[in-house]
Amino acid sequence: MAEQRVTVQVGARRLRLSNLDKQLYPGFSKARVIDYYTRIAPVLLPHLAGRPVTFIRFPEGGTGPSFFEKDVSRHAPDWLPTAALPSSGSRGNGEIIHYPLLTDLPALVWAANLAALELHVPQWTLRRDGTRGAPDRLVFDLDPGPGTSIVECCRIAERLREILLADGLTPVAKTSGSKGLQLYCGVRTRTPERTSAYAKALAEQLAQETPQLVTAKMAKALRGGRVLIDWSQNNPAKTTVAPYSLRGRARPTVSTPVTWAEVQGCRHAEDLVFTADEVLDRVAEAGDLFADLAATRAALPAR
Repeated sequence: MAEQRVTVQVGARRLRLSNLDKQLYPGFSKARVIDYYTRIAPVLLPHLAGRPVTFIRFPEGGTGPSFFEKDVSRHAPDWLPTAALPSSGSRGNGEIIHYPLLTDLPALVWAANLAALELHVPQWTLRRDGTRGAPDRLVFDLDPGPGTSIVECCRIAERLREILLADGLTPVAKTSGSKGLQLYCGVRTRTPERTSAYAKALAEQLAQETPQLVTAKMAKALRGGRVLIDWSQNNPAKTTVAPYSLRGRARPTVSTPVTWAEVQGCRHAEDLVFTADEVLDRVAEAGDLFADLAATRAALPAR
């Protein structure tokens, strides 16, 4: 069958979209993925602004094969802004990668048409000269091990919140859209390594206080019945799924900002599972629960 294509006007751009009827989730077509990202754009785009985006693309849908894409230089439209940055991390060799910058609705729709279901961003923004800036966000990724769920993550999150508030920070929470929970704080620091060091210190403190519930180490052998507090997501080379991003799962679940009342009230894993349609309803009713993240930035405490 020939690939179905249609040309649409999105803002000031004309885009060619393909295979809109393809089911990327059961009963949820690519057209609905594009519709979701179009409607969530007003609250999503501010959290992508100035941050190079890494795609996870699912051309056969949320349960099919997937691949990471950082460099879009070979197929991006000429109007799409990109950030030329050297590769980094354990596999980095310094080669230049052209990361997409999703600054407006046409860029977001273009990405959705690629079946880039997941959008991942670092905890820093670009400087005016296009280089990497200092971290402006602190993140704790609470990942439930075997025998635990987001319910246990919520109990750990409540304790983490107490410590962060005492340190003068303002934590906000979101689901990972998969199994876990993530805490963010807006921070100010001139030293990129300090966010990881601070997060590691807190993770190790909770692991010492409640070793039967928490681990700060990645080893799988230590994960059973415990929640991993993954502090390493603060490494400048790493990224975390963006607020309001879809996830590659069996259902169109979303990494969803939640209130602390919802965290405290969570007693079943399904309590904090939200699909695309539910998230659109939540935003229509309550707005962006992550909106104050930048406004509440505070100096990163010493530990």
